[in-house]
Amino acid sequence: MAKVNRNVVIDGAQGRLGRQLLLKRDKAGRTILSAKPVFDPDRVFTPAQQAQQLAFRQAVAYALSMRDNPLYARLAAGTPRTPRNIAIADWFHPPEILELDLDRYTGHAGQLIRVKAVDNVRVETLTLSISAADGTPLEQGPATRVDGLYWEYLTTASAAGSRPLRVLACAQDLPGHTTRLEKEKP
Repeated sequence: MAKVNRNVVIDGAQGRLGRQLLLKRDKAGRTILSAKPVFDPDRVFTPAQQAQQLAFRQAVAYALSMRDNPLYARLAAGTPRTPRNIAIADWFHPPEILELDLDRYTGHAGQLIRVKAVDNVRVETLTLSISAADGTPLEQGPATRVDGLYWEYLTTASAAGSRPLRVLACAQDLPGHTTRLEKEKP
């Protein structure tokens, strides 16, 4: 992308230039010059394109509902992005669970399970559930954020007689998207 400083012709200009060019300004005050888009009036959208259009409409509706959210406003401050841009991006990026650490867990009460989870804005909640191999639930509860990416869960029930154990971590972000990671403890 070319950058032009102090151009007397387009500095501060907005709108159309003839029938071929568009001039617009972003939040940072930069002037953007682009060709006018041309669309075939008889175009037919594929099912994948229609699904993406629906997802984008949902993301915009979410961004409008979060218009007064101070987190998005804080993240947009000092950048060319708007709170709406950040909210839309957050809608399209579910959280990721990078690590489910069961090294210190042997199936007894009072033991620590650590989870590393990330999101482009923030992981809102993280819950853990522990079940026996046959699916019988043994315990479930919220983890506590300890620093940035890490969450910790302190077990409350003894599951020493049930082997193997299944530990399921569920991370949820601000728009409500959930990501799961299950690990088996032999």
